[in-house]
Amino acid sequence: MIAPAPSTRDWLVERIRNSQARVAVIGMGRVGLPFAVDAAKAGLHVTGIDRDAVRVAQLSQGSNYLRNVDDRDVIGVVSDERLHVTASMDAISECDVIVVCIPSPLDHAKTPDFGPVRQVCEEITRRLRPGHLVVLENGTYPGLTNDVLLPALSASPLTLGRDYFVAIAPERADPGNARFRTGNTARIVAGVTAECGIVAGAFYELFSTSVIVIADPRVAELSKVFENTFRAVNIALVNELAILCDHLAINVWDVIDAANTKPFGMMRFDPGPGVGGSGVPDDAHYLSWVARKHHASAHLLDAAGDVNAAMPTFVRDKVARALNGAGKAVRGATVLLVGIAYKPNVADTFASPALQLATALERDGARVVFHDPLVPSVGWPDGTRRVSVPLDHDTLSSADCAVILTDHDGIDWEQLVQSSQLVVDTRNATRSVDVGRERIVLL
Repeated sequence: MIAPAPSTRDWLVERIRNSQARVAVIGMGRVGLPFAVDAAKAGLHVTGIDRDAVRVAQLSQGSNYLRNVDDRDVIGVVSDERLHVTASMDAISECDVIVVCIPSPLDHAKTPDFGPVRQVCEEITRRLRPGHLVVLENGTYPGLTNDVLLPALSASPLTLGRDYFVAIAPERADPGNARFRTGNTARIVAGVTAECGIVAGAFYELFSTSVIVIADPRVAELSKVFENTFRAVNIALVNELAILCDHLAINVWDVIDAANTKPFGMMRFDPGPGVGGSGVPDDAHYLSWVARKHHASAHLLDAAGDVNAAMPTFVRDKVARALNGAGKAVRGATVLLVGIAYKPNVADTFASPALQLATALERDGARVVFHDPLVPSVGWPDGTRRVSVPLDHDTLSSADCAVILTDHDGIDWEQLVQSSQLVVDTRNATRSVDVGRERIVLL
């Protein structure tokens, strides 16, 4: 469908507000699939595009492969024909809004790879027509829209801000957060031009009760990276505090509880075995990369990344010392990891520190098993697939050490302690357990 000139902007805004706009979501991964489902639930007709033929086949049958997306939602939007999935980029031509959900992965040197985003933008350019809105959801660094997206689209003879529109709207999802979801979380939207901002703002008003349109795309990009970096730096601070408290033989949780009584100038962060997921561990590296590119200091960002990345090794050492105190060695010991997901109450194991810890313990000769009520099986670092074991008395009592890594709701911590020979608690999940505390070693 071709937009009439000269009021392309008004035509597209009207289609969006009347829920007539057709939406293409490119990349049906951790960002794209949840967005596509939300858009379809909002009443829009959505076409998901992914080059992975297995994903396309699964979704076409209503089969969900992401545990942070409700199976019933996927089945519902597919069966209602609100979500169609294809591997063909040609579907772009039939849509009005194109949402790009392609990440920029970090290489071994922590340098972002913009090749995948650039290739997708080139595919869009070949099919760009009047009345298209192109939105980038994945954020990496301040300048991605101007440096990567716009140069690719500029190959089109169409005029930006008159014929087609471009914006950045970095996702703000928090898997497992029951309080803040897509609908009640403010969305930051920035158009490349004022006209672009108007169109993009109208689109995101379909999903969020609060849409904040700002003028500079770099501000939107940097705000997203800063949000995750803020968490990464503060988590690193309390993780380093935990290491210091270990040397001083002070309970780090008592320190944090005491400091948290201050009603101003204090925000609570808790230590843990490391950080995982796709946002918090990476965004500090994106920001550090762009800082180096512009000859700016990034010492704090680099240090935070190093501290968090080292936590699985610190926990490995803590487990070894705890076993040694019980007269046992790591080699030959059975270690039960309680929780394999990267955060509580989600089923996501992406970059989970638990998997890094498992590798370190197995390298030292331990036999490692895991229990996670939300993750029935997981791809192990050695390439095999491991299955969650029951969290019963026999499993706990036969393990030389149980290591609490993810404090999911619903686990009976008192029973866990009573049935275990030794517990290393990296989350203070056993804070309310009174009986058997002599068997508990805190982070």
